[in-house]
Amino acid sequence: MAGVTRGKDGAVGILTLNEPESLNAMTPDLLGALGEAVGEMTADPAVRALVLTGAGRGFCSGQNLKASEALGQDLVGGVMKFYWPTFKALRECRVPVVVAVNGVAAGGGFSLAMAGDMVVAARAASFIQVFSRIGLVPDLGSTWLLPRLIGRQRALELMLFNEPLSAERAREWGLVRDVVDDVDLMPEAVKLAQRLAQGPTRALVATRMLLEDSEHATYADQFRREIEVQSHIRQSADALEGRAAFVEKRKANFSGR
Repeated sequence: MAGVTRGKDGAVGILTLNEPESLNAMTPDLLGALGEAVGEMTADPAVRALVLTGAGRGFCSGQNLKASEALGQDLVGGVMKFYWPTFKALRECRVPVVVAVNGVAAGGGFSLAMAGDMVVAARAASFIQVFSRIGLVPDLGSTWLLPRLIGRQRALELMLFNEPLSAERAREWGLVRDVVDDVDLMPEAVKLAQRLAQGPTRALVATRMLLEDSEHATYADQFRREIEVQSHIRQSADALEGRAAFVEKRKANFSGR
């Protein structure tokens, strides 16, 4: 598929943005290919986690300015048509998503990195908002995602000053789970994804959903919502296996069902 390569390591699907000459800058074609790849990869029931990374020196350098014509005169309509389905597919993916940031994640690329569930970064990686440097506001979900990950004050600092955030500082601030040597990035990201792939997939994804719902719910509403989800998911094969393993004092063997 143009712009995106696909691979597998056991139960882990690996998607790579593969336009390194532009540092994997966003275009409607690239984002469309990524969305399609997410859908096709996760349609395979054997895939129980995804890793998303970039080829070359960068993860994603943001919007490719040459691609603006493809979005059309209606910017809102163009972005919602070409970009939103892919971000939505990542946020609502039926399996956990690990993002392996191998280099710069700038502008919309920063937003894309945050769209997964967990981020692992190479030591050479960096994150920069960049928008106000060119007189624009953050987009592609940045103003929703970033303050929820690192807090309002730090999010504003990154957005107003446009100073690069190193991988190490990103870990200190809670944006990144792990920072590893560059050569170890993919092995470590895949290892993390394999841990997730061995878990009760439906419960993991439902947990993500509950966390997102909680941003807009009262304590009482969320209290009830948790039990509503629990009452449904407790009948799943993995929940039954988990309870049996607990009683039998053995490790659960989850199937993702």
